[in-house]
Amino acid sequence: MGIVRLTRGVGVAIGFLSITLFFMPMQWAALRFNWRIKDVLPIQYARGICAVMGIRVETFGRPCRERGVLLAANHTSYLDMPVLAAVIPLAFVAKSEVAGWALFGTLSKLARTVFVERERRTKAGLQADRIRQRLEEGGTIVLFAEGTSSDGNRVLPFKSALLSAADAMVTDENGNKRRVLVQPVSVAYTRLHGIPMGREIRPYFAWYGDMELVPHLWEAFCLGPIDVMVHYHPPITVDQFPSRKDLTAECERLVAEGVAHALAGRPGAVGPAYEDEPIEVPPVSGDGLQPSAA
Repeated sequence: MGIVRLTRGVGVAIGFLSITLFFMPMQWAALRFNWRIKDVLPIQYARGICAVMGIRVETFGRPCRERGVLLAANHTSYLDMPVLAAVIPLAFVAKSEVAGWALFGTLSKLARTVFVERERRTKAGLQADRIRQRLEEGGTIVLFAEGTSSDGNRVLPFKSALLSAADAMVTDENGNKRRVLVQPVSVAYTRLHGIPMGREIRPYFAWYGDMELVPHLWEAFCLGPIDVMVHYHPPITVDQFPSRKDLTAECERLVAEGVAHALAGRPGAVGPAYEDEPIEVPPVSGDGLQPSAA
């Protein structure tokens, strides 16, 4: 390893640990005493991590800021978390094993991550209820709809079961009931040191398969800086489709095309981005509509 890469890696590691050790007790206290900064601190932490690691995020469109939004995104790396969390208050859905990881499990808990046991179908209903509850409270939840991470060069099939929370009802700012808004989000790792990444370089930042976390993170510390393109597509609801499977297929299509165009250097070619235009979602009276078929 060259001296330049080694020096960068050590510097980034020191910065990462310094910011993390400052954030953890502050966020713990904010959650413990319900301080208002509990939603602000994770954003500042994510921005700090991006700055230290040299992650430059370019956005096409904006995240939906309505109440009760499910961001359906592709998943490439643990770096997806600070990239997405640096914009607005949100929480992630992660597999239950993450809660037991050293350091990163604690960080996930402090970020109010919703942990699910994907291998245990007997608890699927309870876990979906946890996600629905957070959405009904008005929160924004990030769901990596592939159910795993990819090599960053393509988007894996989305799983409709993971989007079951799209059936949930929330109360909007006017007191009307409506379905959860689902916003497809494409995340693409595009450049290293300003030069377009090739397929052979992207796995240094994509974390998938049986890669070990710490060695992979060290490589990411040493290599940067990198550019990441995030495309926020217009939000949709399950009521616009015959079934949840059709909603899932549309999210997968938009996200996959967004990633493909970003990697090809043509972000936005897939279609319009969301720019905070008025969202026309008809309110639902009474007990709401029947949940769509899976």
